[in-house]
Amino acid sequence: MTLRLHYAPDNASLCVRLALEELRLDYHAALVDRRAGAQRAPGYLALNPHGMIPVLETDEGPIFETAAILLWLSDRHRRHAVLMPAPDAPERGMALAWLFWLSNTLHPALRMLFYGGEHIAPEQVFALHERTAQRTLEMLDRLEAATPSLGGWLGADQPSALDCYLAPMLRWCALYPESGTGWFDLARWPGLRASLERFETRPSVRAAIEAEGLGPRPFTDPHPPHPPEGYAT
Repeated sequence: MTLRLHYAPDNASLCVRLALEELRLDYHAALVDRRAGAQRAPGYLALNPHGMIPVLETDEGPIFETAAILLWLSDRHRRHAVLMPAPDAPERGMALAWLFWLSNTLHPALRMLFYGGEHIAPEQVFALHERTAQRTLEMLDRLEAATPSLGGWLGADQPSALDCYLAPMLRWCALYPESGTGWFDLARWPGLRASLERFETRPSVRAAIEAEGLGPRPFTDPHPPHPPEGYAT
């Protein structure tokens, strides 16, 4: 079957679309209208009972969770690009560790930062934002320091699943929350910035950018998206 990506513009599904384009896979992009609550519709919940975006429908059944989808794609499709080390490669464990660090540590921190009001009383949101922003800066400091030791699996000329996951998250840091983004300055991490500059010029990345209306430099000079369909928030 043709892969079917259930997506919303400039959401976590962008990480998956970037990988699909880099792997040169045929897929159909099916819009999930967030403003209409389509992610909570019975048909969508049958694919992902948690009501989160993205879902990738495959001939092995639906897969949800961004890192799980990226890992499945990386392992199943290696003809045109290699996004993760092979299962028996010595560097596999290191690459997995950082992929799941993105998924389990950095991404949840950003959700807390962007949607603090969903987790805490209104009068405490500012304090939560300040503390989470500081923690996120420290996380990115550690990532910047670790990148040279990742053996080309982050920030190299040939992108990996880690690049596909990280680039959108760094973009979102510059755009959200709309109430205040002054805490984030990509110039603080020259290595990460250089990798984003290389990444956003790739033909595969340009295809994903155009499909979601993200503008000419969506990772190094982000602006709110203007998607041809749907809404980012």
